[in-house]
Amino acid sequence: MRSKHSPARPKSWLPLLPIVAAAPALANDTVAVDTGQILTYDDQDVIAPPAPGAPFHGQDAQYDGHQPSYTLSPSGLTVYDQVTGLTWVASPDTDGDGVLESPEDKLSWWDAMSHPATLNAQAFGGYSDWRVPSIEELYSLIDFSGVDPSGYTGGSSGLVPFIDTDYFEFEYGDTSAGERIIDSQYWSSTEYVSTTMHGDHTVFGVNFADGRIKGYGTSLHGNDKVSFVLCCRGNPAYGQNSFSDNGDGTVTDAATGLMWVQGDSGSGKDWEEALSYAENLVYAGHDDWRLPNAKELQGILDYTRSPATHGTPAIDPIFDCTPITDEGGSQNYPFYWASTTHANWTANPGSFGVYVCFGEALGWMQDPFPPFNYTLLDVHGAGSQRSDPKAGDPADWPYGNGPQGDVVRIYNFVRCVRDVPTCPPPTNYCVGAPNSVGSGGVMSYSGSTSVAQNDLVLEASSLPPLEYSMFIRGENQTQVPLFEGYLCVDPPFIRLLPVVTIGIDGTASHAFDSTQAGIVAGETWNFQLFYRDPAGGGTRANLTDGLEVTFCP
Repeated sequence: MRSKHSPARPKSWLPLLPIVAAAPALANDTVAVDTGQILTYDDQDVIAPPAPGAPFHGQDAQYDGHQPSYTLSPSGLTVYDQVTGLTWVASPDTDGDGVLESPEDKLSWWDAMSHPATLNAQAFGGYSDWRVPSIEELYSLIDFSGVDPSGYTGGSSGLVPFIDTDYFEFEYGDTSAGERIIDSQYWSSTEYVSTTMHGDHTVFGVNFADGRIKGYGTSLHGNDKVSFVLCCRGNPAYGQNSFSDNGDGTVTDAATGLMWVQGDSGSGKDWEEALSYAENLVYAGHDDWRLPNAKELQGILDYTRSPATHGTPAIDPIFDCTPITDEGGSQNYPFYWASTTHANWTANPGSFGVYVCFGEALGWMQDPFPPFNYTLLDVHGAGSQRSDPKAGDPADWPYGNGPQGDVVRIYNFVRCVRDVPTCPPPTNYCVGAPNSVGSGGVMSYSGSTSVAQNDLVLEASSLPPLEYSMFIRGENQTQVPLFEGYLCVDPPFIRLLPVVTIGIDGTASHAFDSTQAGIVAGETWNFQLFYRDPAGGGTRANLTDGLEVTFCP
């Protein structure tokens, strides 16, 4: 025997519903901030924006992403990033004397990891939850309107760093103190799961002077290496992917709203060829593929993996990577081109392009003693971002480029990307007739309409408490009288089990499993709730309004 507070059992209105057999019960936290690159280049210099079909069309500056948008706090101490939801300390002035100096304000990695505790104890900027950023968080700040000064011997006046100095204080390396002008590295909290050089403990960082991610050994010549640190807070989900295999050779990341080709080009291409390959690709029913920019490409790295520790590239195993034989004759994994030019200060500012290392970031290190032999080492770690000449012959660079002899391949691989259309919000239609508690039941939702994210929750409110109810779905809409309300979903439709007991607050909900229901992106379905309402008289049952939902990838 049920108590007087238990809901009544479902009665005859449930079997009277026209139904079909049900299928088996079945917001983006990491959007890539645009790189800020506005100029277009060939393989040497700045050029006018190439037309579709022309050489070099499809590069970074020709696609608009989520534009950086910062707000400086009234105190000037913090910067809020409106795209990522992260709040940053505006200056790496760690000694707090009001003057940013190099190397005085640089810290060892160990001290950098302790620095948030100092800020939190001070409630710096009004907050007490500061942290050292992950490499994904730190890289969100990079701005590719910067110019690489590597090899430049003049002063820093007139140079353009790879960070927005309208909001963030920045300092180049102090050459009078024995530093290089490019010594403006910033620590992240992300340790390399392997080691670099000759077994060095390594942490990834961003160099906002020369525009690269590298793994830096935490010691240098027997001493702790020091770098700047810029702490952040907020949005703990930033940098976390949400991949789903679409079953057609593509992968969707619900966290970024990007769809990727699951495999790669299978062979290396120079930068112009890489752009053309991506722009002309027709795959899995889509013809809007493109070469990803630097931040998009870096966003699919998996820093928990490396060739040395896992025998895999630094990427989620949902993706396929073509193995290569590296310069030392070992199996490794490719560098992948980005559509972003790595501009430099020379007479050929557009001659280098950005690539991301999904295999080891190899370099030729020369012994400092006779016979000055070269040794091939993982100098910066799988997960680094460096740059290569866009064209030419790798044989012209037998011992690489730069102070660590970064291997030069030129013919790097391609992994294409496309934008997933933004999920449209569900819309209400039809009417919910008045019931015993008010003007009528109303459908709503929480979560998203993304098939990949699969987090849609159907909700209804303004209902009689503690009564039985049931959600339904169908392909077509109608508005015909039924019970004490209107049927808004045209039969035949599917009942969404189980039956839901309306809460004491007059609400009901159902977590809709789009995967088990077999929903495909692009489909539109209509939802409604039947519910008992004995106090409403008549047929003792009613219906909410309808909710139209179009699902997206």
